[in-house]
Amino acid sequence: MFLKPKHITTEELITCCKAGERNAQELLYKQFAGKMLAVCMRYGTDRMEAEDMLQNGFIKVFQKLADYRGDGSFEGWVRRIMVHSSIEYYRKHHKMMQVVDMEESGHEIPVNPIASANLDAKDLMALIQQLSPGYRMVFNLYALEGYSHKEIAEIAGITEGASKSQLSRARSILKEQIEKLEGNRYEYAR
Repeated sequence: MFLKPKHITTEELITCCKAGERNAQELLYKQFAGKMLAVCMRYGTDRMEAEDMLQNGFIKVFQKLADYRGDGSFEGWVRRIMVHSSIEYYRKHHKMMQVVDMEESGHEIPVNPIASANLDAKDLMALIQQLSPGYRMVFNLYALEGYSHKEIAEIAGITEGASKSQLSRARSILKEQIEKLEGNRYEYAR
């Protein structure tokens, strides 16, 4: 079946991909690659690494497509594969830092509300990108993907305490970077 991109739904693309149609795979890739690259960018150290993560992720998407039952959002299903593929890539190519500082873990770090209000998403993503790979991964999984510390520990092969500590340290570093970015012009709201 020849597919016309403007007249096909995601469900039809999925059906055609399951049937092994290369044209449908290309269209599905083009439909989701931009959003999924943004997900991979949060875990990669640079764009090239994120693109490698994206390619590995799409290979898995196509390999596991027969397992997709249509429950929930297809984009969410693809996103989950991308996150897990990115973590797998990270674990293969980077050493995980086993940082456990129990004094820091579990404490919320206040953020200057005025400074954070002036920070746009692009600036925040750039700051997150500067975190060390271990801190960045835990921060992304917890703050952006919504995983619990228990889930992060299982995914990353670390302890819950290490997950909490790395999140705390990541927040502390981000707080310092936000203050630097804003030039420490504002006092904390009391």
